[in-house]
Amino acid sequence: MTDIKSKLESLKKEIPEHVKLVIVTKTHTVETIMEAYDAGHRIFGENKSQELINKQPQLPGDIEWHFIGHLQTNKVKYIAPFVALIHAVDSLKLLKEINKQALKNERTIDCLLQFHIATEETKFGLDINEAKEILEAPVFKDMKNIRLTGVMGMATFIHDEDIVRKEFKSLKEVFNRLKESYFSSDDSFADISMGMSGDYKIAIQEGSTIIRIGTLIFGIRYGNF
Repeated sequence: MTDIKSKLESLKKEIPEHVKLVIVTKTHTVETIMEAYDAGHRIFGENKSQELINKQPQLPGDIEWHFIGHLQTNKVKYIAPFVALIHAVDSLKLLKEINKQALKNERTIDCLLQFHIATEETKFGLDINEAKEILEAPVFKDMKNIRLTGVMGMATFIHDEDIVRKEFKSLKEVFNRLKESYFSSDDSFADISMGMSGDYKIAIQEGSTIIRIGTLIFGIRYGNF
């Protein structure tokens, strides 16, 4: 049994069935990713469009690709033919472009609204009022090729578990408010993407349905592949 396979199996044993595991593959080689694939995993995530564009054709077609990083509008067209879920939608402009490119590819692309929940100023993301502006915009109501399926957020990179837990709680509260106000009859609006290698256990306790794990499975990354 490879180290990657054993780590993956151990992790899956402790994750509840309702929580989806996205293995983060940034900077890792196709060969390394194939070890996780051969161990039975099919859901992978990239945070840089160029890496995803390069790797996707070299890997099996039944992989469910998630884009988990900050996405520039001019890159959407490259991933629109195949991406399953875009985690970090933080503007109406980006949502419009995703809808446009999804239409061109005769697809509906699932998306999550990204919220700024961390104390760091560098993190991308919406606040609740900005999200409401998007959801109440007339142009949003006309978008037929995107589907909002939930929210996403990144906690502060800190060892203080109380701070991390508070931030995850705040994202769950945002999800609940949006669900009640805009998606009460929409069963597809159900996901909360939060939690990474260092804080996924807290995230699951606070309601996460999607965790994004790389380091715990592949080890520390060094530079680009």
